[in-house]
Amino acid sequence: MSLDLWYLFFGALLVLIALMASAVKQWPLTTTMVYLFAGIVIGPLGIGVAAIHPLEDARFLELAAELVVIVSLFTAGLKLRAPFKDGKWKVPVRLAFGSMALTVGMIALVGVFGLGLPLGAAVLLGAILAPTDPVLASDVQLESATDQDRLRFDLTGEAGMNDGAAFPFVMLGVGLLGLHELGDYSWRWFAADVFWAIGGGLAIGTLAGIGVGRAVLYLRRTHKAGLGREEFLTLGLIGLSYGAALVAHTYGFLAVFAAGLALRMIERSETEIGAGGNHAAPTHGDRETHPETAPLHLAESVLTFNEQLERILEVVLVLVIGVMLAPAFLDAGHLWFVPVLFFVIRPIAVVLGLAGIGIPKARVALLSWFGIRGIGSLYYLMFAIGMGVEPGISMQLVSVTLWVIASSIVVHGISVTPLMRRYQAKRGGHARSKTGA
Repeated sequence: MSLDLWYLFFGALLVLIALMASAVKQWPLTTTMVYLFAGIVIGPLGIGVAAIHPLEDARFLELAAELVVIVSLFTAGLKLRAPFKDGKWKVPVRLAFGSMALTVGMIALVGVFGLGLPLGAAVLLGAILAPTDPVLASDVQLESATDQDRLRFDLTGEAGMNDGAAFPFVMLGVGLLGLHELGDYSWRWFAADVFWAIGGGLAIGTLAGIGVGRAVLYLRRTHKAGLGREEFLTLGLIGLSYGAALVAHTYGFLAVFAAGLALRMIERSETEIGAGGNHAAPTHGDRETHPETAPLHLAESVLTFNEQLERILEVVLVLVIGVMLAPAFLDAGHLWFVPVLFFVIRPIAVVLGLAGIGIPKARVALLSWFGIRGIGSLYYLMFAIGMGVEPGISMQLVSVTLWVIASSIVVHGISVTPLMRRYQAKRGGHARSKTGA
């Protein structure tokens, strides 16, 4: 498709989404489904004016997905305002690490015995599909930093952490395929790809978020400098934390998430300190520099810009996924794997991962269902292809992954509105009954 037609098509799509955004919220439909359908229309399954080859264009797809994921992870970190000592963190942590590891293992078993993949490729498939998506799951994640909903907190925290936590399994999979050094008895994998890469990524992101956040607040409060340019601050902090993590051979996804989380933690602690003082109430023009409101203004300004950027990038990547849904890359013999993942593997992993934690069954059921797969899986797929996975195995991984992502966008998109309405209605009724209303 020529460049002028791309301008026309993309512009028309954005205008259409803007006009129908409020109406879409009332239907069992999401804007993500609209993007996917638009990609299908212009791709090989539709009028065939656009085409993308997952092997030949792997590097482009990897970079594009990487950009979308790191922006989304930073956004997720900014929305999580609960202090680390809060018991609310138990569920997302267990989901992001325990349930995800169980998911990798179960997918690997199905990959070996059901799909006929070698062990390394099966582990790799598990790592590609285990993490839930921070990009496409926005409809079930926290709507803002003040959102107190526990289900949304669980899903946001899980998606923020498990995209980075899946990386060791990706490296294990490519290592078992002979494309990455694991060391004798996998000692190198444990030391470098698990402990150092995870711990280092979290530490680098935390230090970057704290350092930049405190520097900006200092400039605003004492010199009234560093005002505005939140878009520069957002992109700069994302680039700083992600780049530093990669240079240190740690996981950049975890670093970016930790940076957003650290920036929000600064806001929370500074706001609580300020609330205990005797500062005069700030006027509208003083909010950026007033001791009480400067931290909140900073965090919310960065979050607003980040959410807007995330939505724009999401359009591009989901369009690309729609274009990739070509018969040449989709093996109908792999479609059976989708219900196995959604209805068997994910629920078992969630139930086992949360065993003994004592949360309502209805919440466990929704957590089991909303294991949305998307851009993160696309990134890991393209990363693995770039590592040199042989074409035959790559095409199998492409087929299964595309089936899962497309199916997740559709079935989770259709179900999200009615299920979340029902959940909110029950939650509201429970809250009224507790207060005697």
